[in-house]
Amino acid sequence: MITLLNDQFSQLNTFLHERSFSKIFILVDENTHEYCLPVLLGNMETDLAFEILEIEAGEEMKNIQTANQLWEILTEMQADRKALVINLGGGVITDMGGFVASTYKRGIQFINIPTTLLSMCDASIGGKTGIDLMHYKNMVGTFTFPEQIFVYPQFLETLPFKELRSGFAEMLKHGLIADKLHWDNLIKIQKLDVESLLPHIQTSMAIKQDVVDQDFHEKNIRKTLNFGHTIGHAIESSCLEQGNPILHGEAVAAGMICEAHLSYLEGLISKEDSEMIIDNVRRYYPYLDISDFKDEDLSALLLNDKKNTEKKINFSLLSAIGSCVFDHECTQENIQKSLHFYRKLNDA
Repeated sequence: MITLLNDQFSQLNTFLHERSFSKIFILVDENTHEYCLPVLLGNMETDLAFEILEIEAGEEMKNIQTANQLWEILTEMQADRKALVINLGGGVITDMGGFVASTYKRGIQFINIPTTLLSMCDASIGGKTGIDLMHYKNMVGTFTFPEQIFVYPQFLETLPFKELRSGFAEMLKHGLIADKLHWDNLIKIQKLDVESLLPHIQTSMAIKQDVVDQDFHEKNIRKTLNFGHTIGHAIESSCLEQGNPILHGEAVAAGMICEAHLSYLEGLISKEDSEMIIDNVRRYYPYLDISDFKDEDLSALLLNDKKNTEKKINFSLLSAIGSCVFDHECTQENIQKSLHFYRKLNDA
């Protein structure tokens, strides 16, 4: 499922030669068009006709209007059910491209070539596709595996620091929920750069893939991957609604701080462990000002989280460093205490 590409892209070319595709459609945003597409086209060996589909960069493009435009383009270009979509980009591209491909003509094949740290370690893996609905994250989508995921780590060299840091949040999460050694190794990193991150990427990918293999449709253990995301998505959605979008990893980092404290308030981990986790996350991520977000507005977003049932807010919380429980219903008082705790960090 996941293949690390060598410099010659030979595994990708073998894949293209062995399959009977009718045509290739390469989905990019304006950034991957400039920085990554030339590398792909310079190494891709195929006689198949291909078309480039470009969208603007940013989470705000991950919506039904963009999906509809892409469906219309595929129709106008006479894409049939043997066509292949190559999603070359970060989480927005792999989410959006997978959703468009998995629904067009009831499903055509697609592969992911992630270009950001976040998409390499998280978004491109696991078969979740989706778009946002209004300001709600990933409310419409499918569970559809890509035919293959090809990872070319050199694409990380094209990223600004903020994008590397955004993806690092998902790596930290993988350690916290499933692998204490991975967490311990990550928090030893003094400077976030490609060189320091490369030795740890495969471990994070393997953790995500292992969880998905156990529970593809997110009925049980896959829910643990949502640690930091329940509150994180509420913060991200609030920023999106205000027209001030933030990077996904920035929101997840804030969410992990809140939910680590919530894990302590719910009696799942010790105060010492929660403080150690929070201190280490704060080393890498700036404080997000959520002072303008009212508790009742955030609570409304929390109630709309996809994991909820019967109007209960279900959290995935830490039971130890390297272990996580899911479907944990928290008291409203403790949820609000965790948000208040985060707001007060800026005063410290």
